[in-house]
Amino acid sequence: MKLRKVLRIARWEVSKNAGQLDRRTVAIGLVVLLAVGALTPLVAQQGVTLDDGIYRVGVPEDSSYHDPVAQDAKFVAVEPDPAAFPGEMELLVRPDGRVVAAETPKGRAALSDFRDTVTAYNDRLMTAESDEAAAFPVYVSVAYAEQNSPTASAAGSGAVRTTAEGKQRLDGETGDGNGADSGDGGTDSSGEESEGGDEPIGAPSVGGSGSLFGGSASGGTPADVAPPFPFESLVLAFAFVLPMNFVIQAYASTILDERVNQRGELLLVSPVSREDIIAGKTLPYFAGMVAIASVTAVGITTLTPAADGVGPLGIASTAAISVAAVIPIALLFLASSFVGGMFARSFKELTFVTVTLSVFLTAYAFVPAIFTNVHPVAAISPLTLVVEALQGTGAGAGPGVGVSLGDYAFSTLPLYLSAGVLFALGAGVYREEDMFTQRSVPLKFLDALDGQISGRRSAAKLSALSIPFVFVAELLVVALLFALPVSLSMPVLLVAIAFVEEIAKSVHVYAGFAHERFERTLRSAAVLGGFSGLGFFLGEKATAVAQLVGLPDLELGQAAFGTVTGLGIEASPLVLAGLLFAPLALHTITATVTAAGATRNRNWYFGTLVVATLVHAGYNLTVVSYIG
Repeated sequence: MKLRKVLRIARWEVSKNAGQLDRRTVAIGLVVLLAVGALTPLVAQQGVTLDDGIYRVGVPEDSSYHDPVAQDAKFVAVEPDPAAFPGEMELLVRPDGRVVAAETPKGRAALSDFRDTVTAYNDRLMTAESDEAAAFPVYVSVAYAEQNSPTASAAGSGAVRTTAEGKQRLDGETGDGNGADSGDGGTDSSGEESEGGDEPIGAPSVGGSGSLFGGSASGGTPADVAPPFPFESLVLAFAFVLPMNFVIQAYASTILDERVNQRGELLLVSPVSREDIIAGKTLPYFAGMVAIASVTAVGITTLTPAADGVGPLGIASTAAISVAAVIPIALLFLASSFVGGMFARSFKELTFVTVTLSVFLTAYAFVPAIFTNVHPVAAISPLTLVVEALQGTGAGAGPGVGVSLGDYAFSTLPLYLSAGVLFALGAGVYREEDMFTQRSVPLKFLDALDGQISGRRSAAKLSALSIPFVFVAELLVVALLFALPVSLSMPVLLVAIAFVEEIAKSVHVYAGFAHERFERTLRSAAVLGGFSGLGFFLGEKATAVAQLVGLPDLELGQAAFGTVTGLGIEASPLVLAGLLFAPLALHTITATVTAAGATRNRNWYFGTLVVATLVHAGYNLTVVSYIG
């Protein structure tokens, strides 16, 4: 690959597409980018406000409840007319201070939210007090630890200690969670039939917060102890991933346009390699993605409360880590779009392919990141690295220092490898005999695999190269199933893993037989099955990296990865050696079965694929039962 030629092709790509853009398209693109830039900090700071004005409360202006109602967007204060209750309002504040709710589901929901609103209002009043220790005498420190670990045992002791400011701090159990009384003049938070100021209120929602954007405080006082909501991951997925969808649409369209109009033939006959052409055409779009991600990262980092007082160097470091975490997602988006552009026959078909890929990749980035700070499964997603960098958690103690090299490798390496394999797959059909032919997407996929076959040993190479996709798929399956009951998720997981792996080991063998690369004999099937099983066995040992983040400590993680390596299983060295090499025999046998079916036709291939999947799932079930 020659850099000078790559840069020249990249310049041609930019000038060609820039000339095709009219003012309307440019204006729409700018509006979308400005909307993303404006909405991200707005949503991050204020949250989702779909419930504005959803409840009506009849409350007098001289009532102590009027200010809390007026300051909460969920409520609309109306005249407290008893004759209009409950038809025109959900809550009614009577002259004696009692709060009455309509006997409807909405009325009960309004009463529950009303209690929270009054409590939050009291919290703000007490926060303004000069004697903070008197207002909030009890604070709670929450630290997530592995179950049954010494740290967790110590945290559960329920010990109360006093901070330097004289406040009591609970290190574990918080009792009934009542940290303060309403005191004189306080507003009743219960919403029940009682006089204002006589009822105890819940502990205030103040103190430390695990939120990136200053909302939904989860630390501080006893009532604040609650699982964190994945709002950060949602905002980051919106901010970083959404703009990528527009870029890949343009990128895939230019690939398909050259195929449909046969304009790409000029580059094919030029003295430039396929690698130079692909790299040059991809470089402008990749640079655009990195530029958008950089602006987004700097903006979010600057708006993050955790970055206050860090300084420009800390902000730059955090933004750099965020961009580095997003780069593999961008590469995988581009690689998938490149393959889609090479496989699709029309722009309608391309739209379906790119939307499908976009949904899958967005789900992979978003779903695991939901459990950041809650579960090790979150380490699957690179967005988790962004959250940790902004929070300053993990290996460090401040923004920009919370991500270790091991965490980065685990989250991003499968994506880097997958992107590389996809580009290689697409490059296999970047030739005249494949680019300008109208074949369906499955057939083009088989053509791409056939382009990578040079002999029987290629079966081992392609099986090994499929490992990144297998690893990504299995991680996503674990992320989707781990919250379900084990009795339900375990069988589904074992069958899903077996099916994914059997496809990875056999589809390229089927492509070889379909293109008459190999002799359609059982001897040929046995040889190809042996090579394919061996290549897959050697490649899947890389999944031992899962040990770095403790996924095998999860029961589904043991099922997914313990059956691969034998690590994390308590047994004698001889048994462990057997478990380590038993997959070699399994992969060889099942790959030979599917290869035998591929020698006949497509129906036989699918039938033997089902048989191989069941055999593989039975092996996994046996190993998991032994682990248990």
